[in-house]
Amino acid sequence: MKNRNLVYSTDQGRLCPDCEHPTSDCQCQKEQVIGNGKVLIALETKGRKGKGVTVINGLPITEEALKALGKKLKTQCGTGGAVKDGQIEIQGDQRQKIKELLEKEGYSSKFTGG
Repeated sequence: MKNRNLVYSTDQGRLCPDCEHPTSDCQCQKEQVIGNGKVLIALETKGRKGKGVTVINGLPITEEALKALGKKLKTQCGTGGAVKDGQIEIQGDQRQKIKELLEKEGYSSKFTGG
């Protein structure tokens, strides 16, 4: 008898609520959610020759939706950027503007870093 309310198992990790398989082997979703739901906004300059880049991590959406949101944020900020490794990078210090835009989209976020 399976417990339908089981969300986490110590031997398998987080489980899918629909098919009860581990999220890494989920049988019901073809497109996996990338982020963990803890949306963090940071300003990074390391490895970018002193240029600041706003980085958004942890968005709980699929890869395709992440690319669409990245494009929308770049357009709203009027700058360039990239979507790679499950994160969105926007050129310049756009942290406050990004936070406001994400809240309009329904994502609560936090600033991280210095």
